Amino acid sequence: MLKTFSLGGVHPAENKRSANSPVEVLPVPPVVSIPLAQHIGAPAQALVKKGDEVKVGQVIAQSAGFVSANIHSPVSGKVAKVDQIVDASGYRKDAIIINTEGDEWVEDIDRSAILVKEITASPEAIIKKIGEAGIVGLGGATFPAHVKLSPPPGKTCDVLIINGVECEPYLTSDHRLMLEKGEELLVGIRLLMTALNVKKAIIGIENNKPDAIAHMEKLASEYEGVRVQPLKVQYPQGGEKQLIDACMGRQVPSGKLPIEVGAVVHNVGTAYAVYEAVQKNKPLIERIVTVTGLSLARPANFLTRIGTPISVLIEAAGGLPDDTGKIIGGGPMMGKALTSTEIPVTKGTSGILLMPQPLASRKPVDPCIRCSKCVSVCPMGLSPYLLMPLAEKAIWDRAEEENIMDCIECGSCSFTCPSSRPLLDYIRLGKAKVGQIMRSRTATA
Repeated sequence: MLKTFSLGGVHPAENKRSANSPVEVLPVPPVVSIPLAQHIGAPAQALVKKGDEVKVGQVIAQSAGFVSANIHSPVSGKVAKVDQIVDASGYRKDAIIINTEGDEWVEDIDRSAILVKEITASPEAIIKKIGEAGIVGLGGATFPAHVKLSPPPGKTCDVLIINGVECEPYLTSDHRLMLEKGEELLVGIRLLMTALNVKKAIIGIENNKPDAIAHMEKLASEYEGVRVQPLKVQYPQGGEKQLIDACMGRQVPSGKLPIEVGAVVHNVGTAYAVYEAVQKNKPLIERIVTVTGLSLARPANFLTRIGTPISVLIEAAGGLPDDTGKIIGGGPMMGKALTSTEIPVTKGTSGILLMPQPLASRKPVDPCIRCSKCVSVCPMGLSPYLLMPLAEKAIWDRAEEENIMDCIECGSCSFTCPSSRPLLDYIRLGKAKVGQIMRSRTATA
């Protein structure tokens, strides 16, 4: 029997229409807009100004603290300005705009396709290199990777878990990465194991990707301590706590991090970026993005430079369908609606979903009928039907008592609600406010 996590979950229609589409390299765009906040933590601080000339791979913004990340130029050319643009949040944020001129790279980046398997760097050197390369979690969370590799005092990791689940409907970028860059990915996993000083790594892959499971099992047989764990399809299995439960049977306590149960979780895209950073001296300047939708002419997976307007990707996939009602950054469950096609690709852009109008429209909201479906599907054991009115009525102390901060924002509650109640919308609002109150309390303690 295939493993999965023990609490809640749903199974939306998968619609993996681009699963058989090999990764295509998009041409370098004429202009890129690079937000300074592409990661969890403090926004990076710009190191360049209008008129400066830059090369591909050059540091253009420096991390502003331990939980922050460097940003590198994805193109060569001249800085047009450092200004504010509308990003995926819908708000104006600081960004560096560069006009592309040619494609000149920093000299010490190894651009060859030769696989470098031998690992010579020490754990400290690997972590340092990952931090310098600006690598963040490429599964969507965008947590700086070097921070995860530096457990707090007294905490130790005994297993590395690699997330190849890609449980969001429609998205296939991780699937294609495993099929096309499996060897590099495994070297990246060995680098992460070295950095963490662990002897065991588990690659979790859902069984709707049998080709990826077979391919990675064959390759992993040559890497000591690395094994593939096939998993039953169950959303949101890509969540850290759910994946740890599925692969190891360990439950992360409320309010705690995976390191509490001896685990560190990284996405397959992150592991590949680690390979490129440490073995090829290549910083994070591009990523694979799935562009898909039921009405899209040519669903595809594109290797795209950071900062590329999403309009370029949509055009490459056949253009914006006439019936498009919503453009979503990410997948349909956890993604967020975008306000413009000129929003740039960032480190956290895993997909662009063009949703037809009939599916994009919200249904009328009916009263809660206390059916408890939202409770039964919540993978964190919460009571969404209760958390929503607590947030509506600003009863923040009770919301905190009900563990609102444990919500992973997977959307399973909203997906299953027969009354079409916007449960997750209000829970997100509540999390933001309760989190603010908790940080204020800590600061004044």
